Amino acid sequence: MNIYLTGVALALGLALASPSLAATGQCSLTGFGTFDCDVETDGSGLTFGLPDGQTFAFAAVSENEGLGYLIAADASPGQRPEELGEFAPLANEAGCWQSQKDETKFCAAVSE
Repeated sequence: MNIYLTGVALALGLALASPSLAATGQCSLTGFGTFDCDVETDGSGLTFGLPDGQTFAFAAVSENEGLGYLIAADASPGQRPEELGEFAPLANEAGCWQSQKDETKFCAAVSE
């Protein structure tokens, strides 16, 4: 059974979590399809590794808004991530969020 990381659940779950926690699940990001992943959550967002070695990072700023970033596989300390912009949850797809500036979409579901 999968638990989808949606608006209220994501914002509340992330706000209550303090140490980083990882859970096995399924993720997707535009251009990568769906893949097995380890979703790490903490008090300010979530991250998961992409098949090409990059890391997707998402920071929830409110119940229905967050910021997305891509961190290079070979990132060095102080290197800025690629900003993907603001994301909003998709009402018809549990656990999925879409960028407000383009068609980039990600989904995250963890196994129970």
